[in-house]
Amino acid sequence: MQNVPLAQLINDLDQEMIRLGYTIGTMNFYRRRWENLLQFAKERGETFYSEQLGIDYVEKYFHILEKDLNGTLSQSETQELRVIRMIGNFQLHRTILRRYYKHKEILTDQYFIQIRNRFKQYCSNKDYSKVTIDHYVKQSSRFMDYLSSQKVTECKEINITLINNYIKTLAGYTYKTVEQNICSIRAFLRFLLETGEIQTDLAGKTPMVQARKQTRIPSVWTEDELKKLIAAIDRGSPKGKRDYAIILMACCLGLRCKDIKNLKIEHFHWEEKRLVFTQSKTRQLISLPLTPEVGWAVIDYLKYGRPKVGCPYIFVKHMAPFGPFSEEDHLNQLIKRYMEFAHIPTLKKRRGMHSLRHTIASKLLEKDTPLSTISDILGHVDTNSTSVYLKVDINKLRECSIDFEEGSYHE
Repeated sequence: MQNVPLAQLINDLDQEMIRLGYTIGTMNFYRRRWENLLQFAKERGETFYSEQLGIDYVEKYFHILEKDLNGTLSQSETQELRVIRMIGNFQLHRTILRRYYKHKEILTDQYFIQIRNRFKQYCSNKDYSKVTIDHYVKQSSRFMDYLSSQKVTECKEINITLINNYIKTLAGYTYKTVEQNICSIRAFLRFLLETGEIQTDLAGKTPMVQARKQTRIPSVWTEDELKKLIAAIDRGSPKGKRDYAIILMACCLGLRCKDIKNLKIEHFHWEEKRLVFTQSKTRQLISLPLTPEVGWAVIDYLKYGRPKVGCPYIFVKHMAPFGPFSEEDHLNQLIKRYMEFAHIPTLKKRRGMHSLRHTIASKLLEKDTPLSTISDILGHVDTNSTSVYLKVDINKLRECSIDFEEGSYHE
């Protein structure tokens, strides 16, 4: 990025903040700080902004660098650092990073608003889940907002350099956040190509994050932890009957949270003792054995626990207004609640509903169940997704390792 004098840089930043709708009070705060910074630079005989200039400025006037290193900054002190970080980011990327969108409309340009609405309809027509659509629309909107900050007015102006520069603004976020953003951008670029907004396959040229989720070790439960968790459920109460059945669905059948929430009475083939439904993620039909423990837990809930509501789903909320769980509800609060009751320590590793699914996979692996069979039970399209569970079994990892001599390359 071409370096411009500090005064010009601040003026450009001021105009960008106005475009984004920052309040008068916020603008006045930043302008006062910018005046102080300009005076500080003038006294030092410096014309251009540098990271060192910003650091020296906050140290002289606010003495907060040590607190920043120790993580003990107050909110007001954090705001002082935000002033110089915003200038540095704007100098580098010509956009404002790490903004708080809250409930504000991300996009202000009518052209991009229309593109966003069309993209949302495109995703709906593709039958993506509501959560996926929300991710795609929100993250592509932020990309379009970046385009506006770069003075791009039409999608046909998008090129791979702009895309790569936007990806650079994601530095500092977690791998998962970066991966989600790039996935959303690629979906958005495919939409633009299919609808004729762009003529080049930019999605195919957009790099993906190389590290995959297979690099992470899944969080699993020990047998003792599972016994404690289930024992902590009050199976005499209506809510306890529901939670017991839900947790068994996850840890005995390996169902995804969304599939549990979507279960209806017609999915239970009682005579054949099978559970048959179409998975929400893969859209594949799956048939699982309905074990007696799970079957009786569901029957007990239906007869003696479920509120009398006209909702088609088996499992419903037990607080008014009664009805289905929301799309965003991952039911992790159930796990946390019973972990507290059972005095199971809360570890750094995530212990939500999905960890129960990980657990059944690792248990099957311990019993030497073929990976293809585990894939069928979990409803994976291919065994690559299932192979992540090898990481929870050190002995299996050793079996998969390559002998050094065999793996050596010989000229």
